[in-house]
Amino acid sequence: MRLMQIMAGAKNGGAENFFMRLAPALARAGIKQHIVIRSHERYKTLSQYGIMTSQLKFGGKLEFFTKGKLQKLADQFKPDIIIAWMNRASAAMPSGDFIKTARLGGYYKMKYYKNCDYLIGNTNDICNYLHGEGWDRDKIFYLPNFVDNQYMPPLNRNGFNTPQDAPLLLGLGRLHKNKAFDIGIEALVKIPNAYYWIAGNGDEEAALKAQADKLGVSDRVRFLGWRDDVPALFSAADIFLCTSRHEPLGNMLIEAWAQETPIASVASQGPKQLIINGKNGLLSPIDDVDALANSVNMLINDKPLAVKIATAGAKSYQNDYTEAKVIAKYLEFFKNILEQQQLEQQ
Repeated sequence: MRLMQIMAGAKNGGAENFFMRLAPALARAGIKQHIVIRSHERYKTLSQYGIMTSQLKFGGKLEFFTKGKLQKLADQFKPDIIIAWMNRASAAMPSGDFIKTARLGGYYKMKYYKNCDYLIGNTNDICNYLHGEGWDRDKIFYLPNFVDNQYMPPLNRNGFNTPQDAPLLLGLGRLHKNKAFDIGIEALVKIPNAYYWIAGNGDEEAALKAQADKLGVSDRVRFLGWRDDVPALFSAADIFLCTSRHEPLGNMLIEAWAQETPIASVASQGPKQLIINGKNGLLSPIDDVDALANSVNMLINDKPLAVKIATAGAKSYQNDYTEAKVIAKYLEFFKNILEQQQLEQQ
């Protein structure tokens, strides 16, 4: 089976990170691939895995040639299936005698997916959204993300001026209003002695620093920038704090489960599908500072509860979100749609 994947995403992001886990995992499973990406250092990483990789511009001023070049690559590779990742890649989908699919990690506009035969949603809620937008149920497949549970020793707290015995909260993601790190900073006022590490970059950094200073907690907030050592962050942290106002999935929740870190989260789209409140995480309403602070204080002050939630989270990870479990679902998906194509051609 020959698979082409098209990823025209940003430099950093949840979908991009999962793409960089999925492509090597499919290669390990024996799938022959041709990856087409926007020019990026991902090229070197994918090439090291022995995956055929091409780079195209996918947009920009005076850039008119990507779609034609992509068509030529597809004609040469002759894939059985193409997976396009998100809007830009799907809009550039080549034509040909292959199965056209797209993978969606959000509630995107359907105008970009008119040329697809099948759609992949990485949550059941996204799949329901696609059906509500007029897609047949038998053309929609739920394929979750996976993360690995690679262990890293804890990041040294001394390097971030954080006491060894202080409760440590961890937040991950782009510094964007949707991620609501402002709510985490506001909640910190109500969580005595805790420190808050925020790992990510983005346009909201200055505003968040100003807010922490105004609220008098800047001495307990640390901005770590974008990190590639996420397991080391989870090893150092006591609680993972998910504050997102808008979070279709939340890879970081699965990462927290994989690292056995208890979760205090708000009930945005993805978290409320993943978390069973009180079992494998604690949920509070979106933008409810008092409720979020209460969840965190419960985990700090009730150690058996924190252990119980971390253990149940690890079980949730093992049941559904390991590489082996998710790759098996992808292989079954490929088998199903290829068989369906053969039936339609008879």
